Amino acid sequence: MAEPPLKEAERARWMRAQGLARGLSTTQIAAEIAEQCGPLFSTSRIKAHRLAHGVALSDVVAQMRALYEMDGKPPPKIGETLLSAYESGYKRPGPEYLHYLCLVYRVEPGDLGYQGPCVCGRGHEQRFGAGTQLSAIRDESETLIGAVLDRGWINQQFEGGPHRAEASASIDLGEEDVVLRRTLLQLLAGAGVALDGQFLGAVDQLRRKMDDTLVNATVSPTMLDQWEETILGYGRSYQSTPSLRMLCDVLLDFSEVRRLCDQRQPIELQERLCRIAAQLSGISGLIMINLGDHRLARSFFRTARTAADETGDRSLRAWVTVREALLPLYYGDPREALHLARKAQDLAGRTPNVAAAMAPAVEARALGQLALRGRSDAAPTARRALVRGRAVFDQLSKNDTTDLVFGFTDRQMSFYEGDTYTNLGDHQKGEEVLRYALTLYSPTEVIDRTLVKLDRAACSMYAGEPDQAAARAREAIMDLEPEHRSDILMHRARQLAAAVQQQHGDLPELRELREALAGPSVQSPLGPGESTVSSGSPADRA
Repeated sequence: MAEPPLKEAERARWMRAQGLARGLSTTQIAAEIAEQCGPLFSTSRIKAHRLAHGVALSDVVAQMRALYEMDGKPPPKIGETLLSAYESGYKRPGPEYLHYLCLVYRVEPGDLGYQGPCVCGRGHEQRFGAGTQLSAIRDESETLIGAVLDRGWINQQFEGGPHRAEASASIDLGEEDVVLRRTLLQLLAGAGVALDGQFLGAVDQLRRKMDDTLVNATVSPTMLDQWEETILGYGRSYQSTPSLRMLCDVLLDFSEVRRLCDQRQPIELQERLCRIAAQLSGISGLIMINLGDHRLARSFFRTARTAADETGDRSLRAWVTVREALLPLYYGDPREALHLARKAQDLAGRTPNVAAAMAPAVEARALGQLALRGRSDAAPTARRALVRGRAVFDQLSKNDTTDLVFGFTDRQMSFYEGDTYTNLGDHQKGEEVLRYALTLYSPTEVIDRTLVKLDRAACSMYAGEPDQAAARAREAIMDLEPEHRSDILMHRARQLAAAVQQQHGDLPELRELREALAGPSVQSPLGPGESTVSSGSPADRA
């Protein structure tokens, strides 16, 4: 018998041919490949199965996408890079991707190197036996979404094993991962999820772990490319995805990035990973603002600053600071928002960048709120800030003006201008600019679009039309699905209702608005409209 080849792919191909000639199944061939190639090439069991089938990464990805299509689901985000990371042990597939990988290879999770049963709770191999139709996949996979993971099983999944994929997964899967995965599956199943102490504790524990490990990390440039693509995807879907669902997705990736930070890495890779950590933490802070948890929002922005400081990138630090300014702008003292906005401008410097354009616009909005409270010098200063912000905005590149999270778009700039004019008492100009901004937003960009509608309601109130103000606010809230009724939107609507009542008394339209606000919404841990920071009377805050 000829000597087996010395390279992994050639040796696996030789073993597959030998196995097929002996009448072995692909599962048996995969076991032999893992046994012989594991010690020589660190071949994981999941990779052994692909080699046993004699297919490329692209073939596996195509099969998974075909199965998703059969199940009537949107195409998965998995690609060759992510699948390669699974095979090399740098990442571990989540419950849903693992389920479909098992379907592709017609095996159980243990055969691929992962302990415990699949979340579908049933076997995969027999479903492809003689006479079995592929449509049966659909019936079985429907149980995946409604499944709630058993905590003991999850812990068992990540026990150490002889293969690198298992070893990587067992590094540090904490209780917070269990809570987040369970919450995500419940959301996918359409179940109501409350922001209770266990969930918020898990969120904060995850953030603390990132703080602890930012100073310690070895990853490949390919993996960082994948993470950066994921970050851009979050920026595109931030406005359209329900906040709690988005939080689960972001924090599961945040947890994975934290594990990658556990060991030091070359400086250029370390800076990229810290940038990813800062962006994920910044997005988490924005989502916590939407959900109304001010303490966790501040904590995430603090973590984002720590990570951004590691990169030495002043524009990234400025982006974190100006995004943090939105917290006191909506919930706290506009003087703090003004301070953070001006600090962000100092960090941004004179080079045109996202923060350099956004910070003056936030400054103008904060000054507009101060003008409502009677600060005499606020109005002219706010108008000058808008001029500065627009001047920098006009110099931004196309890439900087297309992303609602990491960029600053024309619709956001118009929204901020309209909000400022409204608070300065120029309700006609405010109405004109806000109406224009509304035409720029896509119907799926729920958060800002609703805030613009509520600002238009405020314009009506200042114009002496309280009935129209209440009707506009009610329409804005009623247009929202329950999962999109986050605290920031409900809080703003309640502020407006309080201001209308204080200035014009109790109106029939106002009672209808209150009824709309009493409908189902994303539950806030603080309770409706409650804030950890005193922010004046309802009229002051409107």
